[in-house]
Amino acid sequence: MNKKQETRNKKQETHLRALEPDDLDFLYQLENDPDLWAVSDAVVGPVSRHALREYLRQGSASLAEAGQLRLIITDESGQAVGALDLFDYSTLHQRAGVGLAVLAAARRRGHAQAALAALLSYARHTLRLHQLYCTIAADNAASLRLFRRAGFRRVGLRRDWLRGGEPAGWRDAVEMQLMLSEVRSNESV
Repeated sequence: MNKKQETRNKKQETHLRALEPDDLDFLYQLENDPDLWAVSDAVVGPVSRHALREYLRQGSASLAEAGQLRLIITDESGQAVGALDLFDYSTLHQRAGVGLAVLAAARRRGHAQAALAALLSYARHTLRLHQLYCTIAADNAASLRLFRRAGFRRVGLRRDWLRGGEPAGWRDAVEMQLMLSEVRSNESV
């Protein structure tokens, strides 16, 4: 089996689903991964189970109501392996930001690529969004490659935008954007 076939098979095995109350332990693991804090624009430290329980209670709000939507990425067995977020949703401008995180043990297996491909179709055809954008640390080569392969284009660089690994360090951030009308329905990511 060649690499393209493996990726295609993985896409069939990777799914997006809504948040469930049973996702508490998974979210606790994901949100408390210090490696993800370094690339997150929101989480800067540990998140309590109580805070996550409250989040799950309110997780049924629609994208239009909450301005954000979290979907869980699952593997072929239905096991949660990551999360995909739409945030900063604008009904007027029909756009949203995208964030994606996969557990370390599930990385490099095609889950992020498959989840992003599914999101693009959902965003264009179901949510009827015009565009998506993301902000990625300039030194995060894997994420830059993932979004570039999905059709996102670099539209800018923000200098010293993200806090670096060192207490006084700063990292540049790359701004990327995708016009969903430019994505072909049958296009493979």
